[in-house]
Amino acid sequence: MSDLVRLTATEIAGKVTSGEVSAVEVTQAHLDRIGEVDGRVHAFLHVDADGALAAARAVDAKRAAGQPLGPLAGVPLAMKDVVVTEGLPTTAGSKILQGWVPPFDATITRRIKDAGVVILGKTNMDEFAMGSSTENSAYGPSHNPWDLDRIPGGSSGGSSAAVAAFEAPLAIGTDTGGSIRQPAAVTGIVGHKPTYGGVSRYGLIAFSSSLDQAGPFGRTVLDTALLHEVIGGYDPADSTSIPQPVPPVAAAARAGAGSDLAGLRVGVVRDLGGEGYQAGVLAAFDDAVATLRKLGAEIVEVSCPHFQYALPAYYLIAPSECSSNLARFDSVRYGLRVGDDGVNALEDVMSLTREAGFGAEVKRRIMIGSYALSSGYYDAYYGQAQKVRTLISRDFAAAFDQADVLVSPTSPFVAFPIGERIADPMAMYINDLCTLPASLAGTPALSVPCGLSENLPVGLQIMAPALADDRCYRVGAAFEAAVEPLSIPEVAK
Repeated sequence: MSDLVRLTATEIAGKVTSGEVSAVEVTQAHLDRIGEVDGRVHAFLHVDADGALAAARAVDAKRAAGQPLGPLAGVPLAMKDVVVTEGLPTTAGSKILQGWVPPFDATITRRIKDAGVVILGKTNMDEFAMGSSTENSAYGPSHNPWDLDRIPGGSSGGSSAAVAAFEAPLAIGTDTGGSIRQPAAVTGIVGHKPTYGGVSRYGLIAFSSSLDQAGPFGRTVLDTALLHEVIGGYDPADSTSIPQPVPPVAAAARAGAGSDLAGLRVGVVRDLGGEGYQAGVLAAFDDAVATLRKLGAEIVEVSCPHFQYALPAYYLIAPSECSSNLARFDSVRYGLRVGDDGVNALEDVMSLTREAGFGAEVKRRIMIGSYALSSGYYDAYYGQAQKVRTLISRDFAAAFDQADVLVSPTSPFVAFPIGERIADPMAMYINDLCTLPASLAGTPALSVPCGLSENLPVGLQIMAPALADDRCYRVGAAFEAAVEPLSIPEVAK
């Protein structure tokens, strides 16, 4: 393995800016790494070697001309395949979009390119971001670099696996109910779900519009914060975008590294732990809380009684919105078209196309959502779930009166074996127990590695009030500096 692929994004950018290495050298090293290990990891669905090298050459030419470079110029990145990228296949992990090549860039894609970040390719994911293991991909599961027989989380498992396997120092994921934080936790990297509306959704293939949020992955808190600053900020093309500047997340990460947390109140959420959580996860979390106390934080226990209803509320709201969003895949406008033989009626072509194009989990959620929105059931199901969402937001508000940040395990479990839960939707859904409340409330949350259980990574989730993303990064960086880094994943040894 080249030494270049072991560098952090910050280190790579520094070396490219100084001329110590070229962006082309860095990019080629990561392409070589992908060629070496991705046959086993299956993080990528499409690798754009020519485009990546062309982007790297443009960075080198800009440096040679004496033009200023951004803080991540020349750094390679893996892009989740739900983010529209001009000229590259974008499938959302689904057969129904197999071969579709978008004619435009998502806002975050454009911002990444403008920053000189080099896009290596598109990463595997649960179909339309519906899943917690990447097993729902139409193109086969990704594998956890810590144990190739285990899941890398989902739905952004391809992106998390790419970073953990040293195939890319940075990646983009999307988080609807935990799909950045949970993969980060089980692969031993850093992942952040920004405040809802803090990163543009323009050009994200929609799953659940009131929940979907793109965000960054990295191997360090600072790298993750720097990528957040690249992709964040107001976008007039997105009606849900917040007209506020990006919080000073990189400055917070730098300030937090090596500092104490004196004067900070950390709330331990009593309702996110205990029965049903793996003992090793709880032990690692308790050790993390002890570390925060040693750093000078005041530890307080808080209660959020409506968090227990987050799981059923989410699995009514998200399927309801997905049933509406996925109605556009009707065989008429783009994507797969099956049964158009001149005999079948249009309705039959639509039915045959959706039957062939959608996987089992997508069909399940469309049916749940269509039922919840149907006449006579809307108020009983979707309406009630939205009321619970309000109660969860009120729980957060009350908890933040007592604490500056809240902490919990990121996931109740470490990575489980591929195939173990795919046939049991309820067993799969409970992977999101800890991450769902922040998604429903739209508040920011960061996952940082906090130890091992059964020689597999455990994540610490740090939650903050809306638009206070910088608090997550400050606490995460202080914690990161105070603990020993995790060992090297199995695939990288």
